[in-house]
Order: sequence, then structure tokens, then C-alpha cells
Amino acid sequence: MRIVLDAMGSDTCPGPEVEAAIQAARAFGEELFLVGPEKRLRPMLEAQGGAGLPIRLVEASDVITMEDKGLKLALKAKREKSQTSMAVGIDLVKSGQAQAFVTAGNTGGALATAFFRLGMMQGVERPALTALFPVKGGSCVVLDIGANPMVQPEDLVQFAVMGAVYAAKVQGKSNPRVGLLSNGEEAGKGNDLVKAAFPLLQASGLNFIGNVEGKELFGGEVDVAVMDGFTGNVLLKSSEAVARLITDMLKQELKSSPITMLGAALASPAFKRIKQMMDPGEYGAAPLLGVDGLVFIGHGRSDAHAMFNAVRVARQAVQADLLASVKSAIQEQVAALERRQQNIEKESV
Repeated sequence: MRIVLDAMGSDTCPGPEVEAAIQAARAFGEELFLVGPEKRLRPMLEAQGGAGLPIRLVEASDVITMEDKGLKLALKAKREKSQTSMAVGIDLVKSGQAQAFVTAGNTGGALATAFFRLGMMQGVERPALTALFPVKGGSCVVLDIGANPMVQPEDLVQFAVMGAVYAAKVQGKSNPRVGLLSNGEEAGKGNDLVKAAFPLLQASGLNFIGNVEGKELFGGEVDVAVMDGFTGNVLLKSSEAVARLITDMLKQELKSSPITMLGAALASPAFKRIKQMMDPGEYGAAPLLGVDGLVFIGHGRSDAHAMFNAVRVARQAVQADLLASVKSAIQEQVAALERRQQNIEKESV
């Protein structure tokens, strides 16, 4: 197994990526591609004791930055001989030299590069960026968290299928419960998109439990929560902000008196476990489901620990044969839709 790590993705690159590559090579003992400018990466790799490890440096002289947008970004993503670290890395997956690509770079850049260079799975119209939300009793697969601000009801069904496969294959959840995020639990609640998607999800063959609100999502009542990318991105950023607010307020209150400081010291192990569960770095990176290859996108603020976990999550996806499983599930869904359409046409004759 070979994983490609974009060395030029994170906000403080390439330090976190080089350190993560060394940790991953030592932990897993497998060859890892580290993509970026070799003249910059090799001295860092050697200085940190990574010279003898199974890390192959792959030259990439260009990078997609956070400032790249519109036509400039599209050209960097699409050009056949593009030398960005994302293009070079994803081409390694396309050619079969590696099984997964990991980056903490520009999300739009990663999405565009994956779309142009890998293409979409047959039967999938739009890719979905996926995240694992910490919830009561574990975690919930949430998609889309930002790839598609505007979608059709049929897209949400595809997101649900892909999310259910991810929950089953990578998280080991049997017959995962799928919920549609809405402003109420009743079937008639929601905007036009949610109302139109509800009956399609009911007929999908998935373990669809209906509409869910935030309290059901964070209460651990669903394994997969589906929504459009605009809603998902707002949910993600709001959740992260609230988590930071609560953490900061708790720190202030615990330092307010000697008694609370003593209580904080006694409860320190519990606080550490909670912090770990709420830390996005523990989940590493989010899979971009729907493109014809395994692509994982981490947070720009990722440190070495987060990047190591991103590589770990990508390895788990490869080991679980996630790509083939998603393809199979989508084809089954397409076939089922065709059968239903044929039955409708027969009944109308």
C-alpha cells in the first residue's frame, strides 16, 4: 500500500507534513510518497532522521494556494502537465502507483484537481466532502460539508448511499442509520430540497430514519447525516466555534478560584478525553466521496499529529476497499432507480 501526502498543503507547510510522513513511515512500515519541492523537503527529512525510512520524495515545483480562485485555480487543476503538488500527487493515484491522496491544502483546489484528473464514479453526479462529527456514543458521518452549495434531491440520495458505505466499511457500523438534516422531525418539515429528498430516501433501501434536527445528530441517534454543502459547511464551522467557546469558558471558570482549580486537577483525565474527542485533528482528514479515487482533505490548521491521523484514516479506507464498495453501492442504487422507473412506466400503460 502506498499513500501520497501533499507536503505543501497545511498553513505551516511543509513542517507538519514532513514530521507526519516520518511518523507514518515508522508506524506502518510502508512506502509513502511525499510530494513537493525536493530541495526544500530533503534537508528537513534528513534533519529529522527520516533519511533511511520508506519515504519517496516526488518533485512538484508549483502549489495551489488559498489565493488561487476561478480560472487560475481551474487551469492549475486541469492542465495535463500541471506541476502543483496536488496534481502530481493525484496523478500518482490515477496511474495506480498509489492508493490514496492526502492534503491539508485549499479545499476547492483539491476538489477541482480530483474532479479533473480522476473524474467521477459512474452514476455519481457530484462529489461530497465528508466529516466525522463527535456525537454521543461515538461519531456521525456528515455530508456534504462544503463541496456543493446547491444540489438536487437525487444528489442527497447519492450522498446518503456513499455515507452509509463509509460508515459501514471504515467505522464498522452494521446497517447504518441515515437521517436527513432538517428544521423538524416531521416528514413535511424543511425547505423544498428536504421535502423532495424525503420520499426518495424512503424508497432508497437505506436504513432511513427520517428527518433529524441538531439534537438528534449530536445525540447519536443517526450514523449518517445528509445535507447540502451550504448547510453542512455552516454546521461544521458553527460546531467548531461552539466547541472552542465552551472550552475557553470552561478554562476561565476553572481558574476562578482555588476550589475550582483543585476540582479541575482532579478531573484532568476526563477533560483530556473530552478534548481529544472534540479535536478535529484526531479524525485527520475528510474523504471526498464520489470521485474515482481516494482523496482525503484535512484542515489547513493541521499539525503533524493531525496529518499523521489523516494518513491513518486513508490507510483504513484502502484496507476496507472503500472505493470499490462505494462504486458497487452506487451501481445498485442506479439499477434500483431504473427498475422503479420501468415499473412506473409499465403501470402507466
